[in-house]
Amino acid sequence: MISRTLAGVSSAVAATALAGSLASKDASSGWYRALDKPAFQPPAAAFPIVWTGLYATIAAAATSALERAEPEDARRYRRALAANLVLNASWSWVFFRAHRVGPAVGVAAALAASSAELASRSGRLSRPAAWALAPYAAWCGFATVLNAAIWRRNA
Repeated sequence: MISRTLAGVSSAVAATALAGSLASKDASSGWYRALDKPAFQPPAAAFPIVWTGLYATIAAAATSALERAEPEDARRYRRALAANLVLNASWSWVFFRAHRVGPAVGVAAALAASSAELASRSGRLSRPAAWALAPYAAWCGFATVLNAAIWRRNA
């Protein structure tokens, strides 16, 4: 039987993925295609593959950490996770929908910091959960560098 924690976390992660996906539909727009992008940008097909894996990992790792947490730690963890997921979905809206490449760098940097903090917070509850979230934090750091490079090239 699926745990309530897994169901709740998975629902929140799925809502984040959906919100980001709706905003990212503009990834094939003329505006986005016209941006000068650095050579290290991955191919477009990589993004949905990477994000699908990361979202599944976030759900599993957060569930693992939450199921080991004492009630007060669980409340703090849920707040940190919620903030992270809001930043996650927000980036797509700022970058793709609002076409605000510069401010999106700030959102990406906040997301990278939040993801690293979430991995660290997970480590206090479940070492495997922390390791599972490390690629998410790394990807968000890479995304910040990529976003900043796009901003510099198009400012």
